[in-house]
Formats: sequence, C-alpha cells, structure tokens
Amino acid sequence: MENVQKIIKILNEKYKIKPWKEEPFKLLIGTILSQRTKDEKTSQAWKKLFSKAETPEKILKLSEKEIESLIKEVGFYRQKARRIKQVSKIILEKYKGKVPSSREELMNLPGVGPKTADVVLSYSFEKPVIAVDTHVATISKRLGWTKSDNPEKIREDLHRIIPKKYRLLINSLFVEFGKEICKAKPKCYKCPILKFCKYKQKNLQP
Repeated sequence: MENVQKIIKILNEKYKIKPWKEEPFKLLIGTILSQRTKDEKTSQAWKKLFSKAETPEKILKLSEKEIESLIKEVGFYRQKARRIKQVSKIILEKYKGKVPSSREELMNLPGVGPKTADVVLSYSFEKPVIAVDTHVATISKRLGWTKSDNPEKIREDLHRIIPKKYRLLINSLFVEFGKEICKAKPKCYKCPILKFCKYKQKNLQP
C-alpha cells in the first residue's frame, strides 16, 4: 500500500493531473465515439456532433444519416450513429433525459461496456471507480498490482489496493504515463518509477 501511494505521488508530480468533470450525456456519447478510435478523431467528431445537438432530445431530431455525416471520422461510425440514437431514446424515455448514475443501468445501454460505464461514473458522477483501459491494464501488470488480463479482475485488484481518494487520478495518470513512457516498447530509461517496476523485459537503452 505504501509503494502504491508513492508511485501515484511520483506520477502526479510529473503530470499534475487534477480530477475533472464533464456533463454526463456529453461524456457518455464521447466515450462511445472513442471506442477503437484515436483521441484526435474522437475529438473532431464529438465537437461536430455537439455543435448540432447537445441533448438527447436534439440528437433524436437528427436522422441516422445526419449523425453518420457528423461523426464519420471515427471507426465504425455507422454502428455508432445507430447506438447514439438508441442511447438517446432510452435516456429520454426511461430516465427522463438524465444519464443514469449506476454501473448496472449504464451497462444496459447499447454500446456501453464496463470501461465506458466507469469513465462516466468517475468523470461525471465523481464515484471512486477506476476505468480499465489498455494503459491501465498494461501498467498495472508491469507494476505487479495485478496478474490478470481480464479488465473486471484488474479493476477488482486495483480497487483492493488503491485508496478511494486516489482512484479518480489513476486512469488519467496512466494514460499520460503510457503515452509518453510505458508504451508497448517501454522507455524504461526515462521512467520515474523504475525501481518499483516488476516488468522483466525492461528497455534500458535509449
């Protein structure tokens, strides 16, 4: 536990991540758009879509073809356009226009899996949960915090060792750390937490 807190402190001194908050519907749709899509493309599509329609009511006034044309930068844009319409309809009719704040209800929405649900719970509702993406999974395994490849088991392992007050930082911290240093081929020679790392295939040469 002591090393966990030391690692989080070292990384946060480097990246200076602060918990952030986004409107639930915008974040939910943005996270659906981001699936299998690079951040830059997701951002472009998100801005185009929400410049035209920023609520479930307004989304439903658009045709599926109109949504497709607004989000065509993202992967699987036709499938995502259909899901966005479906999600908007359910939120409007079942939840009176408000995104649900429970993991179970979120995961019952079309196109919403565990990671998407946890992103919304943490960054919109400020619940102390960790969204497990590729960066979180890879870095957690290299640090020895989990041995699993299963995202739900990784989440469980992380929740067991990471205090609630730090959980809102983990995803953002590990995304930044993963993009810069702890890549598929890690830059271990630049790593500020190298002494804590259990990864056997360290890359110590620039």
